[in-house]
Amino acid sequence: MDYFSGTIVDPLSRTMFKGRLGLVGCAITKVERDESANGPFILPGLIDSHVHIESSMLVPSQFAMASLAKGTVAVLADPHEIANVMGVEGVEYMLDQARQVPQKIFFGAPSCVPASEFETAGGRLDPKTVGHLLDRDDIWFLAEMMNFPGVVSGDEEVLEKLRLAGERGIAVDGHAPGLGGRRLRRYVSQGISTDHETTSLREALEKIHLGMMIQLREGSSARNLSVLSSLVSTHPGSVMLCTDDIHPGDLLSGHMDRRVRYLLGQGIDIFDVLQASSVNPVLHYGLPVGLLQPGDPADFIVVDDLEGFNVLAVYVDGEQVAAMGESYI
Repeated sequence: MDYFSGTIVDPLSRTMFKGRLGLVGCAITKVERDESANGPFILPGLIDSHVHIESSMLVPSQFAMASLAKGTVAVLADPHEIANVMGVEGVEYMLDQARQVPQKIFFGAPSCVPASEFETAGGRLDPKTVGHLLDRDDIWFLAEMMNFPGVVSGDEEVLEKLRLAGERGIAVDGHAPGLGGRRLRRYVSQGISTDHETTSLREALEKIHLGMMIQLREGSSARNLSVLSSLVSTHPGSVMLCTDDIHPGDLLSGHMDRRVRYLLGQGIDIFDVLQASSVNPVLHYGLPVGLLQPGDPADFIVVDDLEGFNVLAVYVDGEQVAAMGESYI
């Protein structure tokens, strides 16, 4: 058994204590309190709950190399952009690339290729094709339903894709900028459970009231975290963090660690931050990503303190994959 000592930050019990993690293979087998334990802080790994890897202008393996070093052990990726150009072949390419790296990259089936009937694209994913993707064991959710006018107006093809996801009990990501009132209720009633396009607290609270999970977006183009950050304290069970689109220069200067550092700098409790950055994505999507519990996959990060939040080491399935800002892959 391998042991890792330090200050363990348990996101589920919301306690912090000196102790040791016991690892056998890829799993955590013991979490022990030990007042004599010395070392830095041990926390669950960070998760980007919604990203288009293509926007980084990197293939998944290169994206993983950059983001793992920042403490991101998992991402939920929508390959919408490459599917718009290449169809299913593009999705297959992303899946094959992702298998080469230890980062846990969970892909969704693009729901809107093309985005609407007014758009010309290189690929087209009809309901039958989407259904085949949803039946795969390497597809985890139905990716963002950006054709919200089609949902609200009852477009048959759009509703069929949502029905297929519902039949399979698969989470459905949303895309509903500025939607409210009756139209929002119609949208949510189709099983759509997240939104990353929210830009105001009023909009967020209406969506949360209807049961949606709000993905607080801070990417290279759209930046909404500063406006919505108070939700991490007031509604910690209803928010997740995401980038949506992040360019390579921004990725190299910080990924989810930078978002966490910002929230901690706002005085937000570390356990509320971890709820948004780690716990909620795992629970919402049912991901096989560890949360520092016995029996969990050994996915965790080591940081120097809870202010600077400098990531010293990153582990995925018990294997050290990065240290001091450098990836080992």
